[in-house]
Amino acid sequence: MRNGLYPKLAARSMRQNHRFFVPYLLALAGLTAAFYVMSALSFDPGVAQMRGFAYVQVMMQLGMMVAGILSAVLLLYINSFLMKQRKKELGLYNILGMGKGNIALIQCWESLYTALVGIVGGLILGVILHKLATVALTTLLQFSIPFSSSFSLPAMIVSALFFGALLVLALLLNLFRVRLSNPIELLHGGSVGEKEPKTRWLMAIVGVLSMGAGYFIAVTTKDPALAMAFYFLAVILVIIGTYCLFTAGSIALLKMLRKNKDFYYQTGHFIGVSGMLYRMKRNAVGLANICILSTMVMVMISGTLALYLGQGEIIAAEYPASLNMTIRFDPAEQAPDLDGAAALAERFAAEHNVPVTSLRVGQYLSFDGSETREGYPFADSKPGYSTATCSDNTINRMFFVLTAEDYAGLSGQPVPTIAPGELAVSGTGPAFDTFTFTDVTGGSLSFTAAQSLPALSMFSVTHTMFDPVCLVVADEASRTALRALTGDNYSASALILLDLDCTSDEEIDLLYAWVNASWDYEDFYAGTGDWESWRVESRAEMAVDGYSMAGGFLFLGIVLGIVFLMATVLIIYYKQVSEGYEDQGRFEIMRKVGLSQKEVKSSIRSQVLIVFFLPIVVAAIHLLFDFNLVARMLTMFGVRNVTTVALCTGGTLLAFLAVYAVVYLLTARTYYKIVR
Repeated sequence: MRNGLYPKLAARSMRQNHRFFVPYLLALAGLTAAFYVMSALSFDPGVAQMRGFAYVQVMMQLGMMVAGILSAVLLLYINSFLMKQRKKELGLYNILGMGKGNIALIQCWESLYTALVGIVGGLILGVILHKLATVALTTLLQFSIPFSSSFSLPAMIVSALFFGALLVLALLLNLFRVRLSNPIELLHGGSVGEKEPKTRWLMAIVGVLSMGAGYFIAVTTKDPALAMAFYFLAVILVIIGTYCLFTAGSIALLKMLRKNKDFYYQTGHFIGVSGMLYRMKRNAVGLANICILSTMVMVMISGTLALYLGQGEIIAAEYPASLNMTIRFDPAEQAPDLDGAAALAERFAAEHNVPVTSLRVGQYLSFDGSETREGYPFADSKPGYSTATCSDNTINRMFFVLTAEDYAGLSGQPVPTIAPGELAVSGTGPAFDTFTFTDVTGGSLSFTAAQSLPALSMFSVTHTMFDPVCLVVADEASRTALRALTGDNYSASALILLDLDCTSDEEIDLLYAWVNASWDYEDFYAGTGDWESWRVESRAEMAVDGYSMAGGFLFLGIVLGIVFLMATVLIIYYKQVSEGYEDQGRFEIMRKVGLSQKEVKSSIRSQVLIVFFLPIVVAAIHLLFDFNLVARMLTMFGVRNVTTVALCTGGTLLAFLAVYAVVYLLTARTYYKIVR
C-alpha cells in the first residue's frame, strides 16, 4: 500500500467526521491559546519590573496549572468520544483488508494534522490574544506595566510541548484500544446500547446526605476562618451529592414518572422518559459534569469580581490619608509624644516640597473577644483567643477603643460629649443598651450605650477573621480600666494621618525618602517619645498591591472561567451529537409506525429542554447556597459589603444564563438536524 495513501485517508476521514473534529480542533486551539497567554505573562520580563509583580506571576502560574489539568481531562474525554463514534469506520477499514498497523498509521497522520491545526493555530491565536490580555491586565491593575511587545519563545515552547504530549498520550490510548479490539467489535462499537439501569437507593441516600451536609456547612458557617477551612469540604460533599443524585436520583425520578400512567402514556412524555431512562447511567454523569463546571464558572467569576470591585472601598477605608503612620507602643511602659511625632511628619513633608492639606492624630486600643448574651469575655492566657464557649449566638469581634478626644482627632469632628461609665458605638455594632465586659477571673466592667457616632473608616474594614466594632469611651481612665480587664491581650497604637497635595508617584517617592532617612534611627526620631515600632504606609502604594492581587485574581478568574465554559459547551455539544445519532434510527422507526413530524419535534424539544436546563437549575441552587461561604471568605480580604457580593453573584448568574441559552439554541439545532 502506497505511503501517500495514509495522509489522504486521514484527511478524508477528518473531513467526513467534521461534525466531531471541528469542535475538537477549536477546543485544542482555544486551550492552547489560553495556556500560552498565561505562560507568556508569567515569563514576561516586564512583569518582574512592576510593583506587586509577585501577585501576577503567582496568579498566572496557578492558572497554568489549573488550565493544564482541565485541558488534559477535557481533551482525553473528547478523544474517547471520538473513538467511540468512529469505531464503525475503523472496523470497516479492518474488514476491507487493512491491518491494525495500517489503521495505526492513519491515526498517526490524524494526530499530526490535529497538532498542526490545533496547536499551531492555538499559538498564533495566543500571540494575538496576548496583546489584548496585556491591555486588559493593565486596565485591571490600574497602572502601566512594561510588557514585552514580542511573542514569548519560552511560553511557546512550553505550550507546544505540553499539548503535544497530550496528543501523543491520546494517540497511544487510541492505538491500545484498536489493538485490543476485533473487527466485529469495532463495527458494532458505536451501536452498543445501554441496559435499563437499576434504582440505586443507597446511592440516592448517600447523595441526599452528602448534598445536605454540604449545604448545611455553607449556610451555617459564620466565622470567616471556618469558612476558609470548611469551604473545600463543603465543595467535595456537594460534588459527591451532585453525581449521586444525578445518577441515582434521576433514575428513580424517571421510573416514578413511568409508573404514572396519565403522564407517561402521552406521545412526548413516553418518548422522552423512555429514551432518557435507558441511557441515564451515562447521561447522568454528563449532566453532573455540566452542573459542576457551570457552578465553578459562576463562583470563580463572581468571587473575583467582588474582590476586585471592593478594592476601591477597601483601600479608601483602610488607608484614609495619603500617608498613614502607625506607632505601636505599650501604654504600661511607653509614652509616645504625638505632638512631636506630628511635627516631625509635617517638617519632613515640607523639606521635600510636598504640601500637607490636613493632619489628624489619635490613638486607640484593640483586642479580640466574643460577643455573647452575657457580654464580652476575654482570655488572659493567649492573645487573640477567647475562653467563651462558641454557640449559635456567639460572634467573634475585633474591638477598637478610642477616647472622645481621639475620635475627634481622627475624624476631624468636634469632641463628642460622653460621660464616665458611658460609651458610643462608632459605625455599626451590637444594638445593646449596656455593654458588660468580663474576664476569665469573673471581673467585669459595664458601660451604658449612650449614643452612636459616624463610622471611622479605618476601623470598619479589617483583614482579620473577626467582625470589627469601634467603641468611644469618655476618657483615658475608662480606656485604662478596660485595658486592665483584658490582661495582656491588647495592642495599643497611635495614628498620624497626612493628606498631601501631590501625585501618586510623588506620594510614593516621599514614602521611600522617609524609609531611607529613618535609617539614622535615633537622630531622625528624636523628640517623638518612647514606642515600639513606627510604620508608614502610602495609600498609592497600597493601591498598587491591592489591585495587583485583586486584578490578578479577576484576570485569572475570567481566563479560567472561559476555559471552564469552553469545557461545558464541548461536553454539551458532544453529548447532543452522540445522542442525536443514537436517536436518529429510533425516531425513523417511530415515523414509519405513524408518528407525525409535529409529535417528533415535540418529544425532541421536551427531551432537550430537560437535558439542558436541569444542570443549570441545580448549578443556580449550588450558587445560592455557596453565597454565604464566599461572602464570609471575602471578609478575610477586607470585602465586607455583602451588597457588592450579591450584585456580582446575581449579575454573573444572569450573564451565564444568557450564554447558556445561546449554547442551547446552537446545540439543539444540531441535534434536530441529525434526528430528522
